Amino acid sequence: MRLAVLKERAAFETRVAATAETVKKLVALGLTVAVESGAGVLSAVSDAEYQAAGAEIAPDPAAALAGAGIVFAVQAPEPAELALVPAGALLVCIAGAFGNPELVPTLARAGIDCVAMEMLPRITRAQAMDVLSSQANLAGYRAVVESATAFERGFPMMMTAAGTVPPARVFVIGAGVAGLQAIATARRLGAIVSATDVRPAAKDEIKSLGASFVGVEDEETAAQRGAYAKEMSEAFRQKQAALMATTVAKNDIVICTALVMGRKAPVIVTAPMVESMKAGSVVIDLAADAGGNCALTQPGASIVTPNGVRVLGWRNWPGRIPVAASSLYARNLLTFLTTFWDKDAKAPKLPEADDIIKGTLLTRGGAVVHPQFLPPQAA
Repeated sequence: MRLAVLKERAAFETRVAATAETVKKLVALGLTVAVESGAGVLSAVSDAEYQAAGAEIAPDPAAALAGAGIVFAVQAPEPAELALVPAGALLVCIAGAFGNPELVPTLARAGIDCVAMEMLPRITRAQAMDVLSSQANLAGYRAVVESATAFERGFPMMMTAAGTVPPARVFVIGAGVAGLQAIATARRLGAIVSATDVRPAAKDEIKSLGASFVGVEDEETAAQRGAYAKEMSEAFRQKQAALMATTVAKNDIVICTALVMGRKAPVIVTAPMVESMKAGSVVIDLAADAGGNCALTQPGASIVTPNGVRVLGWRNWPGRIPVAASSLYARNLLTFLTTFWDKDAKAPKLPEADDIIKGTLLTRGGAVVHPQFLPPQAA
């Protein structure tokens, strides 16, 4: 069976879905691996390294996809490339179907079976293939590194003969994987860190990393369960906004990581809050791809407000550390494939009753199969 690895063409995308390390293991499964030329350049993997690992280098998408039974990609291929995927092939990628309503019906019409890796259930046996966690971890780290670069006063307390430089005060909004890594990294750099999250379980995690917890605690937060926050009521948002207003004003750096699965990111940091911050302060918005947690975020850009606050709203934060991000993502995909690999048939076997398959399979055999994307009459 042929497995194709495509060069990513989406704006701001620097990652690749396979590395030389994972290509060797894919070939060992009995696969013929075709990598589109230049696919790994931005992740520091050359065509020569892929060849040395056993891959065939294809000059263009058509050559890579010809006869492919499996396609690995980071994001869902662009329409021109998607049209070249053979019917019956298995596409494994971060589909982003909630933000692209035409994608799932298009995949079904084309007869492409698609696994959306971002929809993996949060269960123990799926941890090693959890692309959201692996990428969010790197995003949280990168957020702090970039905030340290943008902040012009220094992170740790520094005592010199000329005087003392106070430590930076960092406030992290959202204590999921990205937020917790941001807390840990900022603490390692010597900042005074506080954080907030609507999930009660996050409070202990925040404190365990040496940060102080800031948050509204009521019946609504007590009802929050699971890895992702659920959308909150208007009354809660008003209480949260009042607390955020006083907290944001006290901090030098605000790192926003709050996401709601399948929805636009909630706006938590308003324009007046940014206006209350000192000149030279920094807002890092990891939710920029979903619209942003900060009202002033311009997705894909860095801006400086009239009062001198820098707001960084880069898209694809994991892609800003592409070598590590590609390495982890490629291992996630390899783990998924090997978990469902039939050694005798030398092909993937995706049992419909398996919780991972039920959670991630969008289309199969020319039909939409995921309950969240079924047309109204079939739901």
